[in-house]
Amino acid sequence: MTLVATLIANEANPAITDAVLAEARAVLATEHQPRILHGEVAAELLVPGAPEAAPALTERLRQALAGENIDVAVLPGGPHRRKRLFLADMDSTMIGEECIDELADVVGLKQHVSAITERAMRGEIAFEPALRERVALLKGLSVDVIEDLIRNRLTLTPGGAVLVRTMRAHGVYTCLVSGGFTLFTGPIGQRIGFHEDRSNRLVVVDQHLAGTVEEPIVGKAAKRDTLIELRTRLGVEASETIAVGDGANDLAMLSEAGLGVAYHAKPAVAQSAKVRIDHGDLTALLYLQGYSASEFVSAT
Repeated sequence: MTLVATLIANEANPAITDAVLAEARAVLATEHQPRILHGEVAAELLVPGAPEAAPALTERLRQALAGENIDVAVLPGGPHRRKRLFLADMDSTMIGEECIDELADVVGLKQHVSAITERAMRGEIAFEPALRERVALLKGLSVDVIEDLIRNRLTLTPGGAVLVRTMRAHGVYTCLVSGGFTLFTGPIGQRIGFHEDRSNRLVVVDQHLAGTVEEPIVGKAAKRDTLIELRTRLGVEASETIAVGDGANDLAMLSEAGLGVAYHAKPAVAQSAKVRIDHGDLTALLYLQGYSASEFVSAT
Protein backbone atom coordinates (compact mmCIF):
# COMPACT_ATOMS: atom_id res chain seq x y z
CA MET A 1 0.00 0.00 0.00
CA THR A 2 1.07 3.59 -0.55
CA LEU A 3 0.94 6.61 1.72
CA VAL A 4 1.28 10.24 0.68
CA ALA A 5 3.45 12.70 2.62
CA THR A 6 2.40 16.32 2.06
CA LEU A 7 4.61 19.28 2.97
CA ILE A 8 2.96 22.70 3.13
CA ALA A 9 4.36 26.18 3.78
CA ASN A 10 2.62 29.53 3.79
CA GLU A 11 2.57 31.29 0.44
CA ALA A 12 3.91 34.39 2.18
CA ASN A 13 6.92 32.37 3.38
CA PRO A 14 7.84 29.67 0.81
CA ALA A 15 10.04 27.03 2.40
CA ILE A 16 9.78 23.75 0.45
CA THR A 17 13.28 23.88 -1.01
CA ASP A 18 15.18 21.10 -2.76
CA ALA A 19 17.13 20.58 0.47
CA VAL A 20 13.91 20.17 2.46
CA LEU A 21 12.56 17.66 -0.05
CA ALA A 22 15.82 15.71 0.02
CA GLU A 23 15.68 15.54 3.80
CA ALA A 24 12.04 14.44 3.71
CA ARG A 25 12.85 11.66 1.25
CA ALA A 26 15.65 10.46 3.51
CA VAL A 27 13.52 10.55 6.66
CA LEU A 28 10.69 8.68 4.96
CA ALA A 29 13.02 6.24 3.19
CA THR A 30 11.27 6.74 -0.15
CA GLU A 31 12.83 6.63 -3.59
CA HIS A 32 9.89 8.40 -5.21
CA GLN A 33 10.50 11.82 -6.67
CA PRO A 34 8.40 14.66 -5.21
CA ARG A 35 5.34 16.01 -6.96
CA ILE A 36 5.37 19.80 -6.76
CA LEU A 37 1.92 21.18 -6.01
CA HIS A 38 2.88 24.84 -5.87
CA GLY A 39 6.43 26.16 -6.21
CA GLU A 40 8.15 26.14 -2.81
CA VAL A 41 4.76 26.25 -1.04
CA ALA A 42 3.55 22.66 -1.31
CA ALA A 43 4.78 19.26 -2.45
CA GLU A 44 4.03 15.60 -1.87
CA LEU A 45 5.92 12.32 -1.78
CA LEU A 46 4.70 8.76 -2.19
CA VAL A 47 5.77 6.57 0.73
CA PRO A 48 5.41 2.76 0.78
CA GLY A 49 3.59 1.67 3.92
CA ALA A 50 0.35 0.65 5.55
CA PRO A 51 -2.19 3.21 6.91
CA GLU A 52 -1.36 2.39 10.52
CA ALA A 53 2.21 3.63 9.92
CA ALA A 54 1.03 7.13 8.95
CA PRO A 55 0.92 8.77 12.42
CA ALA A 56 4.46 7.65 13.35
CA LEU A 57 5.82 8.77 9.97
CA THR A 58 4.09 12.14 10.35
CA GLU A 59 5.71 12.66 13.73
CA ARG A 60 9.11 11.58 12.45
CA LEU A 61 8.89 14.04 9.56
CA ARG A 62 7.59 16.83 11.80
CA GLN A 63 10.53 16.40 14.16
CA ALA A 64 13.03 16.34 11.30
CA LEU A 65 11.66 19.62 9.94
CA ALA A 66 11.00 21.25 13.31
CA GLY A 67 13.21 24.21 12.48
CA GLU A 68 11.19 25.05 9.36
CA ASN A 69 7.81 26.78 9.07
CA ILE A 70 6.36 23.76 7.34
CA ASP A 71 3.24 21.69 8.04
CA VAL A 72 3.47 17.97 7.35
CA ALA A 73 1.04 15.09 7.12
CA VAL A 74 1.39 11.49 6.04
CA LEU A 75 -1.97 10.09 4.97
CA PRO A 76 -3.36 7.15 3.00
CA GLY A 77 -3.59 7.62 -0.75
CA GLY A 78 -6.25 5.91 -2.81
CA PRO A 79 -9.61 6.80 -4.38
CA HIS A 80 -11.04 8.54 -1.31
CA ARG A 81 -8.21 11.00 -0.94
CA ARG A 82 -10.31 13.72 -2.54
CA LYS A 83 -13.34 14.23 -0.35
CA ARG A 84 -17.02 14.70 -1.22
CA LEU A 85 -18.28 16.47 1.91
CA PHE A 86 -16.64 19.41 3.70
CA LEU A 87 -17.66 20.92 7.05
CA ALA A 88 -15.97 23.96 8.58
CA ASP A 89 -16.10 25.89 11.82
CA MET A 90 -16.44 29.66 11.36
CA ASP A 91 -14.95 31.70 14.22
CA SER A 92 -11.13 31.69 14.24
CA THR A 93 -11.25 29.22 11.35
CA MET A 94 -13.03 30.59 8.29
CA ILE A 95 -12.81 34.09 9.78
CA GLY A 96 -10.08 35.54 11.95
CA GLU A 97 -12.28 36.69 14.83
CA GLU A 98 -14.73 35.37 17.43
CA CYS A 99 -18.05 37.06 16.62
CA ILE A 100 -19.33 37.04 20.18
CA ASP A 101 -16.18 38.84 21.34
CA GLU A 102 -16.72 41.53 18.71
CA LEU A 103 -20.34 41.95 19.84
CA ALA A 104 -19.12 42.28 23.42
CA ASP A 105 -16.69 44.97 22.34
CA VAL A 106 -19.61 47.14 21.28
CA VAL A 107 -20.90 47.15 24.88
CA GLY A 108 -17.45 47.48 26.45
CA LEU A 109 -17.16 43.88 27.65
CA LYS A 110 -14.74 42.37 25.16
CA GLN A 111 -11.97 41.56 27.64
CA HIS A 112 -14.39 39.77 29.98
CA VAL A 113 -16.18 37.85 27.24
CA SER A 114 -12.95 36.99 25.39
CA ALA A 115 -11.59 35.34 28.53
CA ILE A 116 -14.67 33.10 28.73
CA THR A 117 -14.45 32.34 24.99
CA GLU A 118 -10.80 31.34 25.28
CA ARG A 119 -11.49 28.96 28.17
CA ALA A 120 -14.40 27.37 26.29
CA MET A 121 -12.35 26.94 23.10
CA ARG A 122 -9.54 25.33 25.10
CA GLY A 123 -12.03 22.89 26.61
CA GLU A 124 -11.50 24.19 30.14
CA ILE A 125 -15.23 24.91 30.62
CA ALA A 126 -18.35 23.46 28.96
CA PHE A 127 -19.33 25.25 25.76
CA GLU A 128 -23.11 25.45 26.23
CA PRO A 129 -23.29 27.21 29.64
CA ALA A 130 -20.41 29.46 28.61
CA LEU A 131 -22.37 30.52 25.53
CA ARG A 132 -25.51 31.27 27.55
CA GLU A 133 -23.46 33.33 30.01
CA ARG A 134 -21.87 35.42 27.27
CA VAL A 135 -25.10 35.94 25.34
CA ALA A 136 -26.84 37.20 28.51
CA LEU A 137 -24.30 40.03 28.67
CA LEU A 138 -25.43 41.24 25.24
CA LYS A 139 -29.05 41.87 26.24
CA GLY A 140 -30.43 45.07 24.74
CA LEU A 141 -27.84 45.36 21.96
CA SER A 142 -29.33 46.48 18.63
CA VAL A 143 -29.05 43.92 15.84
CA ASP A 144 -28.14 46.82 13.55
CA VAL A 145 -24.55 46.61 14.81
CA ILE A 146 -24.09 43.15 13.27
CA GLU A 147 -24.08 44.37 9.68
CA ASP A 148 -21.43 46.93 10.62
CA LEU A 149 -19.30 44.28 12.34
CA ILE A 150 -19.45 41.99 9.31
CA ARG A 151 -18.52 44.83 6.98
CA ASN A 152 -15.82 46.54 9.04
CA ARG A 153 -14.44 44.17 11.69
CA LEU A 154 -14.57 40.58 10.47
CA THR A 155 -11.84 39.28 8.17
CA LEU A 156 -11.96 36.17 6.01
CA THR A 157 -9.12 33.75 6.68
CA PRO A 158 -6.65 33.63 3.77
CA GLY A 159 -7.36 30.78 1.38
CA GLY A 160 -10.86 30.09 2.69
CA ALA A 161 -12.87 31.22 -0.30
CA VAL A 162 -10.46 29.48 -2.70
CA LEU A 163 -10.79 26.29 -0.65
CA VAL A 164 -14.58 26.29 -0.69
CA ARG A 165 -14.98 27.32 -4.32
CA THR A 166 -12.41 24.81 -5.54
CA MET A 167 -14.10 21.98 -3.66
CA ARG A 168 -17.52 23.03 -4.96
CA ALA A 169 -16.15 23.08 -8.51
CA HIS A 170 -15.20 19.42 -7.98
CA GLY A 171 -18.66 18.41 -6.79
CA VAL A 172 -18.08 18.63 -3.03
CA TYR A 173 -20.96 19.61 -0.73
CA THR A 174 -19.93 22.32 1.76
CA CYS A 175 -21.42 23.32 5.09
CA LEU A 176 -20.41 26.05 7.54
CA VAL A 177 -21.29 24.73 11.00
CA SER A 178 -20.67 27.03 13.94
CA GLY A 179 -21.24 27.51 17.63
CA GLY A 180 -21.76 31.14 16.65
CA PHE A 181 -24.91 32.76 15.34
CA THR A 182 -27.04 32.65 12.19
CA LEU A 183 -26.94 36.44 11.95
CA PHE A 184 -23.25 36.01 11.11
CA THR A 185 -23.02 32.59 9.46
CA GLY A 186 -25.70 33.43 6.89
CA PRO A 187 -23.95 36.38 5.23
CA ILE A 188 -20.42 35.07 5.86
CA GLY A 189 -21.22 31.60 4.54
CA GLN A 190 -22.76 33.13 1.43
CA ARG A 191 -19.79 35.42 0.91
CA ILE A 192 -17.30 32.55 1.13
CA GLY A 193 -19.45 30.27 -1.02
CA PHE A 194 -20.81 27.51 1.26
CA HIS A 195 -23.90 25.57 0.21
CA GLU A 196 -25.45 25.98 3.66
CA ASP A 197 -24.77 27.12 7.20
CA ARG A 198 -25.84 25.82 10.62
CA SER A 199 -25.44 27.77 13.86
CA ASN A 200 -27.24 29.17 16.90
CA ARG A 201 -30.18 31.55 16.76
CA LEU A 202 -30.09 34.60 18.99
CA VAL A 203 -33.48 35.59 20.36
CA VAL A 204 -34.39 39.04 19.01
CA VAL A 205 -37.20 41.25 20.35
CA ASP A 206 -37.98 44.56 18.65
CA GLN A 207 -34.67 44.45 16.77
CA HIS A 208 -32.66 44.08 19.98
CA LEU A 209 -30.95 41.04 21.47
CA ALA A 210 -32.99 39.47 24.27
CA GLY A 211 -29.90 38.04 25.97
CA THR A 212 -30.86 34.44 25.23
CA VAL A 213 -30.19 31.86 22.54
CA GLU A 214 -32.65 29.32 21.15
CA GLU A 215 -32.25 25.77 22.39
CA PRO A 216 -30.83 23.28 21.65
CA ILE A 217 -27.46 24.94 21.32
CA VAL A 218 -25.23 24.03 18.39
CA GLY A 219 -22.16 22.76 20.21
CA LYS A 220 -19.78 19.83 20.04
CA ALA A 221 -22.40 17.10 19.62
CA ALA A 222 -24.46 19.08 17.10
CA LYS A 223 -21.43 19.64 14.88
CA ARG A 224 -20.67 15.90 14.81
CA ASP A 225 -24.35 15.09 14.24
CA THR A 226 -24.46 17.51 11.29
CA LEU A 227 -21.57 15.70 9.65
CA ILE A 228 -23.29 12.33 10.14
CA GLU A 229 -26.63 13.68 8.89
CA LEU A 230 -25.16 15.18 5.72
CA ARG A 231 -22.98 12.14 5.11
CA THR A 232 -26.05 9.88 5.30
CA ARG A 233 -28.24 12.18 3.20
CA LEU A 234 -25.65 12.49 0.45
CA GLY A 235 -24.62 8.83 0.47
CA VAL A 236 -21.01 9.70 1.27
CA GLU A 237 -18.61 7.27 2.93
CA ALA A 238 -17.00 8.35 6.22
CA SER A 239 -13.60 8.28 4.50
CA GLU A 240 -14.89 10.82 1.94
CA THR A 241 -15.47 13.58 4.50
CA ILE A 242 -13.20 16.39 5.65
CA ALA A 243 -13.71 18.87 8.49
CA VAL A 244 -11.72 21.78 9.88
CA GLY A 245 -11.84 23.70 13.16
CA ASP A 246 -9.77 25.21 15.94
CA GLY A 247 -11.61 24.79 19.24
CA ALA A 248 -12.62 22.12 21.71
CA ASN A 249 -16.21 22.13 20.45
CA ASP A 250 -14.85 20.99 17.05
CA LEU A 251 -13.14 17.86 18.36
CA ALA A 252 -16.08 15.46 17.94
CA MET A 253 -16.62 16.65 14.36
CA LEU A 254 -12.92 16.38 13.52
CA SER A 255 -12.77 12.89 15.01
CA GLU A 256 -15.85 11.76 13.03
CA ALA A 257 -14.51 13.07 9.72
CA GLY A 258 -12.43 10.91 7.42
CA LEU A 259 -9.89 13.72 7.57
CA GLY A 260 -10.11 16.07 10.57
CA VAL A 261 -7.86 19.12 10.36
CA ALA A 262 -6.97 21.35 13.32
CA TYR A 263 -6.32 24.79 11.85
CA HIS A 264 -4.07 27.13 13.89
CA ALA A 265 -5.80 25.42 16.77
CA LYS A 266 -5.79 25.40 20.55
CA PRO A 267 -3.17 22.95 21.93
CA ALA A 268 -5.60 20.21 22.97
CA VAL A 269 -7.26 20.30 19.56
CA ALA A 270 -3.97 20.27 17.65
CA GLN A 271 -2.80 17.24 19.62
CA SER A 272 -6.01 15.27 19.03
CA ALA A 273 -6.75 15.93 15.36
CA LYS A 274 -5.56 13.64 12.56
CA VAL A 275 -3.78 16.57 10.91
CA ARG A 276 -2.77 20.01 12.13
CA ILE A 277 -2.00 23.10 10.10
CA ASP A 278 0.08 25.64 12.04
CA HIS A 279 1.76 27.59 9.23
CA GLY A 280 -0.22 27.32 5.99
CA ASP A 281 -3.43 29.11 5.05
CA LEU A 282 -6.69 27.28 4.33
CA THR A 283 -5.57 26.16 0.88
CA ALA A 284 -3.53 23.63 2.87
CA LEU A 285 -6.69 21.49 2.94
CA LEU A 286 -6.60 21.33 -0.84
CA TYR A 287 -2.95 20.28 -0.92
CA LEU A 288 -3.73 17.55 1.62
CA GLN A 289 -6.22 16.13 -0.89
CA GLY A 290 -3.73 16.23 -3.75
CA TYR A 291 -4.94 19.36 -5.52
CA SER A 292 -2.26 21.42 -7.22
CA ALA A 293 -2.40 25.21 -7.29
CA SER A 294 -3.21 25.06 -11.01
CA GLU A 295 -6.57 23.47 -10.08
CA PHE A 296 -7.60 26.20 -7.64
CA VAL A 297 -10.69 28.29 -8.34
CA SER A 298 -10.12 31.98 -7.70
CA ALA A 299 -11.98 33.65 -4.85
CA THR A 300 -12.90 36.43 -7.28
